[in-house]
Amino acid sequence: MKLVFATNNLNKLAEVQKMLPNSIELLSLKDIHCFDEIDETETTLEGNAKLKADYITQKFGFNCFADDTGLEVESLNGKPGVYSARFAGEPSNSENNMQKLILKLKNKTNRKAQFRTAIALNLKHQKILFEGVCKGEILTEKKGKKGFGYDPIFKPEGFNKSFAEMSSEEKNKISHRGIAIQKLVAFLEKNYS
Repeated sequence: MKLVFATNNLNKLAEVQKMLPNSIELLSLKDIHCFDEIDETETTLEGNAKLKADYITQKFGFNCFADDTGLEVESLNGKPGVYSARFAGEPSNSENNMQKLILKLKNKTNRKAQFRTAIALNLKHQKILFEGVCKGEILTEKKGKKGFGYDPIFKPEGFNKSFAEMSSEEKNKISHRGIAIQKLVAFLEKNYS
């Protein structure tokens, strides 16, 4: 089965490809010649995921899934949330986002946070949502060189290292996106394998 993952983020694409069964051929936006900038204008992760999946299905006619992920920090009332990728402003830059977050939490003792991913699947006229959550805390400084985004400053619950210090296999088992993708894969295997 061919399935489009509506993302231009090559890190995300590689991460997800490793988690899907061989029976699913994952296509990128580039593979379907979609070079459109799909603006994430919704105020929720679910809304943005649906918006992107619907855009691809309606314009290109492919079965498709899209995701949106946010880092929700308890002491910042859930921020940056849906604005995680643009937290430090434009142009979006992971380093600036991390530095801004570290600065905002400088004098806070509550460093609890969670990554949350929403996946919207459009498949054969069905629309299904999947969610993954990974709880943890924000570190005071970056640790590790792997991963992307906020990975160097996020330490998942029950671990003594950041996402950026984990192998992709280790991270995928417990991460927000990993959990959401596992739910997506379980659905596909049950209904379409």
